[in-house]
Amino acid sequence: MGTCCTPVRGTYGPAIAAISATPDFIPTVSNKPPTGKKSKTGLIAGIVVGGGVLLILLVVVFYIAQRRKWPNSDDDKEQYGIDVGPLTFNFSELKIATNDFDPANKLGEGGFGPVYRGTLNDGRVVAVKQLSTASRQGKNQFVTEIATISAVQHNNLVKLYGFCTEGIKRLLVYEYLENKSLDQALFGKRSLNLDWPTRFDICLGIARGLTYLHEESRVRIVHRDVKASNILLDTNLIPKISDFGLAKLYDYEKTHISTRVAGTIGYLAPEYAMRGHLTEKTDVFAFGVVALEIVSGRPNSDPSLGEEMTYLLEWAWQLHENKQEGELVDSKLSEFNEEEAKRIIKIGLLCTQTSLMLRPSILTKVDDASTVNSLVMTKGTQFSFNNSSASTSVMEQSPPNALHSAMLQNNVDGR
Repeated sequence: MGTCCTPVRGTYGPAIAAISATPDFIPTVSNKPPTGKKSKTGLIAGIVVGGGVLLILLVVVFYIAQRRKWPNSDDDKEQYGIDVGPLTFNFSELKIATNDFDPANKLGEGGFGPVYRGTLNDGRVVAVKQLSTASRQGKNQFVTEIATISAVQHNNLVKLYGFCTEGIKRLLVYEYLENKSLDQALFGKRSLNLDWPTRFDICLGIARGLTYLHEESRVRIVHRDVKASNILLDTNLIPKISDFGLAKLYDYEKTHISTRVAGTIGYLAPEYAMRGHLTEKTDVFAFGVVALEIVSGRPNSDPSLGEEMTYLLEWAWQLHENKQEGELVDSKLSEFNEEEAKRIIKIGLLCTQTSLMLRPSILTKVDDASTVNSLVMTKGTQFSFNNSSASTSVMEQSPPNALHSAMLQNNVDGR
């Protein structure tokens, strides 16, 4: 039996003190069971402490999980030279937004996968690109696209809201543009019957967007797949360049040789199609084709127009040599500014010269009449499937029927 209490007064010896039952003292420790109030206080304290520890653990686990999910590691920064913002979406959130990727919400499909219209919880309408797992775009290419779009902001570039990288799933979330693509507006089944002032402004807007990518952005970017279907139109018909999955970040100190040509036939510059030589002049060539499509209101190839007019570039150059450029203007335009139309046609021809050295590099001057008029085209530099060295190589490597089929498909590793 141990000591249970200590006498406060009395003359007891040490031995007796240990076993004494004499009540002539005040106990310092109570043998009574604890009251209900103290028991509850201890229980509450235990719950609070335990809950706090659990909350801290959950925060740590969530932080680690998010760090793994965000492609924002030091390796990515070193590889791409730019930071990737944590604009993440859950797959379940995008699944709900698109009504489980309902075919009725499908906006279109490119080489890397379909695009769906969706509505987020905050009411924003978005375009969700669901990248195909069978596509050749791996994680590095996906991160490149995210990094590229996140790094550039311009009124004539499509805005990226975020992305999803759950498991093998790869999705991009863009702003939704009501009037869809330029090719649908110009020569689709539901064309918008664009008047000349609108077409002229669209052409200038595309030029400004490309100039930003080539000259003004903090990273130099070659799009590689500029085409009418990659130009989207907002409510006010302002053009926005989309689809940076084929974009290339590059440094002039490095060689611009691509082992795999990615783009769309009909818009490919000859040096890129034949030798894989990639520079901003590749985009300039494609812009020239788009400019001629805007003026003429027809696609770059259309066999239904007859042999002489099948290929837009050849027809445009023939009209230029015969000083009949006016015939290129879309017959659906009841009124147009002749001087502006000739200026855009000239820009289109300058941009599609076979020699990349002769193509203009600064497209911001498209709206400057004096600058455009001062530019001179060198005779014999026109693009032609029959007489350009680059085009002869195309003809030699591809049977006529195969080339014709490819032109109709308008797709070479493009989206």
